[in-house]
Formats: sequence, C-alpha cells, structure tokens
Amino acid sequence: MQPSPQCDCPAIRLTLPAREAGFFLRLVSRGSAEIDVLLVNSVAGSYIDSVEKRSPRLKCGEACCWLGWSALVFAASDTVIVYPASAPGDMRYEDIRELLQTALQQTEDQYGTFRLEPSKWVMEEDRAQTELRRGDVDVIWTSTSEQRERDFLPVRIDLRKGLLGYRIALIDGRRQSAFDAIQAAADLKHWRIGQGKDWGDVEVYRAAGIPLVFGRYQSLFGMLMLGRFDLYPRSVLEVFDEYRRYFRQYPHLAVEQRLVFYYPWPYYFFCNRANPKLAQRLKLGLARMRANGSFDEIFWKYHGEVLRQAALRDRRLISLPNPLLPSDAPLTDKSMWFDPLRDRPPKP
Repeated sequence: MQPSPQCDCPAIRLTLPAREAGFFLRLVSRGSAEIDVLLVNSVAGSYIDSVEKRSPRLKCGEACCWLGWSALVFAASDTVIVYPASAPGDMRYEDIRELLQTALQQTEDQYGTFRLEPSKWVMEEDRAQTELRRGDVDVIWTSTSEQRERDFLPVRIDLRKGLLGYRIALIDGRRQSAFDAIQAAADLKHWRIGQGKDWGDVEVYRAAGIPLVFGRYQSLFGMLMLGRFDLYPRSVLEVFDEYRRYFRQYPHLAVEQRLVFYYPWPYYFFCNRANPKLAQRLKLGLARMRANGSFDEIFWKYHGEVLRQAALRDRRLISLPNPLLPSDAPLTDKSMWFDPLRDRPPKP
C-alpha cells in the first residue's frame, strides 16, 4: 500500500480508505475541526462523476488548506474483507475470527494491508454460504464436504485441529451404567441418537447404521430427558457449555463419562471461486502461523480449558467413518490434527 497523500498544511492529515464504489476522503485537523469529502466513482471508474462535499476550505490557526480537485492523487487502499456477522454476545467463533485476523496480518508483507468488516446482517451457516456465492461476503468458515468444495474454494487447514470430530454425549445421568457397556461402533446400533434433521453429521450416523431421532435443537434436550432417544452427541467444544445452560431445567441431564465418538470432520475457511487470491493468502497465513507457533497459541487459548475438562485420553474412543469426507482431505498431516494421546495443553 502506498502512503496516503499529505496535505500541504502541516496541521491537517489526509487519509483515503476505500468505501465500496468510491473513495472516502477524511481531512482531520489537529484541532477539533473535521471535514468529510465523498467522491463517488463512475461505473467505468475512470473519472469521478459526482462530488458531495462540505466546506472545501479548512482553516487551522494561521494555516489554510484549499482542496484543488484536479490536483488530488489517490493512494492505494486497504483490501476490505467481509466475513459473516454473529449475533451480539455470540462468542462461538471468537477463535476463528482471531485466526482470520492473524493469518491476514502474517501476509501483509506479500499481499498488503487489509480491513476486516462483519457483514451488515447476522448470518447463520446457510445464509453465509448463499452470500459467499453471491460475493457479498468474502470468506466463511464451515465443515467440509465434496459438494461444498465444488461450490467454493477450500483452504485445507483445519481451523480447530479436528476438534469438531470429537463428540461427547449428553445423557440422562441415571442411565450412565447402561452406556458403560458400549465397547465399539457396532454396539451403537442398539441405541438411538438425537440429531437435528439437516445437520451434516446425520450421514455419519446413518452410514454406521445407528438409529436416529430428529428434533429441533432446543427441543432435543427435553426429548432426551423424556426418553425419546438415548444419546445426544455434541462437539467437545459445545457439550460442557450446553450442560451448564440446561441442567437447571433438566436436573438429571449429565455429560456421559466414559465415551468419545470420533469421525474426521474438517473445518476450513472457504472463499468464492472468483477470489483465489484471498484463498491463497489465507493458506499462506495459516501455514506461517503453524510454523511460528501462533496457531497453537490461539488453539490452546480458546480450547485448552475444555480439553482439560473433557479428558479425552481417559475415554473409550469409538471411531466412525465420515462418508462425506472429500478424498483429498489432508489427514496424513498428523501435525494438523489434535491427538489426545500426544498433545498436552501448555502449563498455565
């Protein structure tokens, strides 16, 4: 990025951040005066076809600055990158946003400066994918599938080191001893699992021949306690928080104590296919973060306490195949994936 042009008046600073179809000039005096000048580009972008301005003359002490439109020189602007906004107070993706920010910072030497902006509207996953397809957002994060990788450009570095594939069940705590008998995936065929109808991992359980009962997310907790199904597998990143939120309403709700289900469930950044430059930038940034240790620092910062609580290495691992997994998922890169028998959180 070139430096912003400076006004001749020593008391005034001129900056030129990008603003969609045009440019936004802000003249800021070192006193309290501030003037905004909006220049709107023509469709062709070759000349300015309309100008909205307020007070083109700015006085500051004895100095005086006059904007001569013919003399304006525009500087290169930051790259604006729009991501899906979350609802106020929704902290589920704080780690992902920090990874995104850091990956872009790590590549400024090669790709230039940037500005991250949330979308104008809060977006759930389906809406975010629609807006990415339209080009109204630039990057999303979600689990992968063959269809998703045909629709978008995946950045094949798992953002949570495979943690979304580790599932611990919520149960009726009075039945814990019955679940102690589960030794292998085949044993799960005798138990009913609760799921949302459109959830991606439905196909994982279906392919394993496990009976499913469907309900809405909020309803599934009550359905579990009414005995409509037996196990409600949740991501290791979700299960303890959900238990804390619902156990007062359902006093016999419990986190199952012996088992952890696992299936490969990569979770990537995705970009629009018309924007390979951003996908390449994110891949480079994440690779640099993995090499310099900042990726793991963020991972343990957000997930260390949950992993200590889950004690995955002390649970019986039940592995399930993922029929939705693309064949080129980087599963052979062992350093990319969390291994409960190998990896330890750093000491506080």
